[in-house]
Amino acid sequence: MSGLPPYAGFGERLWYYTFRVICGLIFLFLITPILIVIPLSFNVEPYFSFTPGMLSFKSEAFSTRWYLDILQNGMANPDATTGWWADAWSNSQWVRSMKNSFYIGILSTLISTALGTLAAVGLSRSEMPFKNAIMATLISPMIVPLVITAAGAFYAFSQFNLAYTYSGLILAHAVLGIPFVIITVTATLVGFDQSLVRAAQSMGASPITTFFKVQMPLILPGVISGALFAFITSFDEVVVVIQMAAAEQRTIPRQMFSGIREQISPTILAVATVLVIISIALLATLELLRRRSERLRGLSAS
Repeated sequence: MSGLPPYAGFGERLWYYTFRVICGLIFLFLITPILIVIPLSFNVEPYFSFTPGMLSFKSEAFSTRWYLDILQNGMANPDATTGWWADAWSNSQWVRSMKNSFYIGILSTLISTALGTLAAVGLSRSEMPFKNAIMATLISPMIVPLVITAAGAFYAFSQFNLAYTYSGLILAHAVLGIPFVIITVTATLVGFDQSLVRAAQSMGASPITTFFKVQMPLILPGVISGALFAFITSFDEVVVVIQMAAAEQRTIPRQMFSGIREQISPTILAVATVLVIISIALLATLELLRRRSERLRGLSAS
């Protein structure tokens, strides 16, 4: 069904379809690298290009060897029949990087979500002084180049012996995630009815009870969305990790960066495919939460 009114002229119809063609081309431009990386990750040869067999769709030209290499790379005895999973969990370089990414990402997300939500609730109050200045300061990690942020974090954390430690990486990633939580939760609080807070307070509820019983259930989709953004920021971050992480604290992006520089292998393409799947799942979750938030705030008819 066309979205154009029946009285639309030739120019309006031309722009209507031209605009959609332009959007489609932009989408194709953005999605093409993913469409290339995914099939290349199944290349049986150690190349970053399509072989004649792949272009001919021959089954022998495709393999899952690089996905298996994610587990085997760095193992003490990859051909062993017993203790294989324990060996992969303890010694595989990619598995260690995944553990580091999830460990750092989850803990930094918890910190940034807690602090960012509290900051957003405070900034949403009309009596908050210097609101714009405080907001600009809190979201500055989104604006300042990551190289500068990483250098400043390394210098500051070195004074407290937090450089090259898990604690330092978690705190640095929490700083990067807080702005996303603040912006997301603040956007959710725009449609929040403050009379509900005043009603709870007039009935004797404490500020803490009011927050957890009245505000939190209604802004929870925004809080979860901010947490997911913070987790994605931590999970994909590489500049701060290069500056502050020791060898045993390598995350997935850092391991991929090292793999490109030191030992080029299609295993990087397999890892990239796995990350794309994770990102799609997280984005789908964000969209579901966004729609649920709109329904709770009465912005959607469905």
